[in-house]
Amino acid sequence: MAVYLPKYKATDGTVKESKVYWMEFRFHGQLIRESTGTRSFTLAKKIMDKRRRDLEEGAWGIRQRPQPKLLSVAAQDYLEIKAATLAPSSLKIEKLNLNLHLVPALGRLLISDIEAKDITKYQQTRLAEGAAPSSVNLELATLRAILRRHGLWARLQPDVKMLPSKDDVGRAITQQEEKALLQACSLSWSRSLLPFVTLALDTGARFGVIKNLIWENIDFVERCLKFGKDKTPSGTGRIVPLNSRAFATLQFWASQFPSRKLEHFVFPYQQVGGGGKKEVFGFTEGVSYDLDPTRPFGEIKEAWEKAKLRAARILKGIPDDSDEEVEPLRCRFHDLRHTAVSRMLEAGVPLMKVAKIVGWSPSTMVQMAARYGHFTLEELRGAVESISRPDGKVLQAGTLQNTPLLPRRV
Repeated sequence: MAVYLPKYKATDGTVKESKVYWMEFRFHGQLIRESTGTRSFTLAKKIMDKRRRDLEEGAWGIRQRPQPKLLSVAAQDYLEIKAATLAPSSLKIEKLNLNLHLVPALGRLLISDIEAKDITKYQQTRLAEGAAPSSVNLELATLRAILRRHGLWARLQPDVKMLPSKDDVGRAITQQEEKALLQACSLSWSRSLLPFVTLALDTGARFGVIKNLIWENIDFVERCLKFGKDKTPSGTGRIVPLNSRAFATLQFWASQFPSRKLEHFVFPYQQVGGGGKKEVFGFTEGVSYDLDPTRPFGEIKEAWEKAKLRAARILKGIPDDSDEEVEPLRCRFHDLRHTAVSRMLEAGVPLMKVAKIVGWSPSTMVQMAARYGHFTLEELRGAVESISRPDGKVLQAGTLQNTPLLPRRV
């Protein structure tokens, strides 16, 4: 082993000595010759010793224990890594979970010092603040991902439980509510709102999927949608037929963009201001400007909230110019997907077909079967009667017939 100042030939032909020390040694028969990056002989020797020790530990599979980090530091590292793989909306949720809740509460703790009691206390504090159990569970999932990345979750897992939460938070809107909602959307100055909401109702697609549709995804010949990337692998790339209303809506919407290209967004970015009140195909036209078909529109939150308020007024027969206050229609955008699923199942569409249309994974399909599978006693009775029927058919509720009993033993 040696630490030395190497000599080199300068441009003027003279031989000069480097001012930076190099190290040279053999490891497993291989010559290691590297710069230490220092002018100090003493420090260069320490660097060489450490370099050799690192090689020896690596060769024998001895892993160095990582330096413990504060949760605030580990959280920042986690966000930087996930920025490349998470969807923007998912990354936004992770940032909110960390910056608004987890880091203020636990950020000063070393991740190696976080105990199950700290997590339980955090859950109780968040519930006392009025947070929903499902929200607290999402925050805990973020913390779990960070601890798991550092190999620290397995120790805590037996003592940490997710909070019980309701799975049936979705709501299917009624036909009357749908009619009022679509009428309200047609009166919006956001001309994208009505076709967007109609497509959500008639396909059961998620908000992000519809937002990112391009014209290439729409097959007007086969009357179907060829979805791109979805939240799950099962939903990505699926093909969904268009019903009559969705097809007519997209036909009209396409006519508004005669210069459209396949790679353009179906719902492009545009600014819309108040204009005339001319109604075309149920739409109330506004003035559109700053159209950019190469990027999707921004948000429809403001237009969506106003449409729900107007829908509530339509249902109650209250004019728009009235000062009477009214609660907006109780409907999240995701409830449109819930509505589509509920109506298909109520119409007797098999669960496998529904799963194919909305893009459920096999595991999700099992969960959704439990969520949507509400049957009356008579419907269940008809199912079990089919076990002993010669034809194997399921008797419908209200049509059960007397079946022959086994002969009595005399």
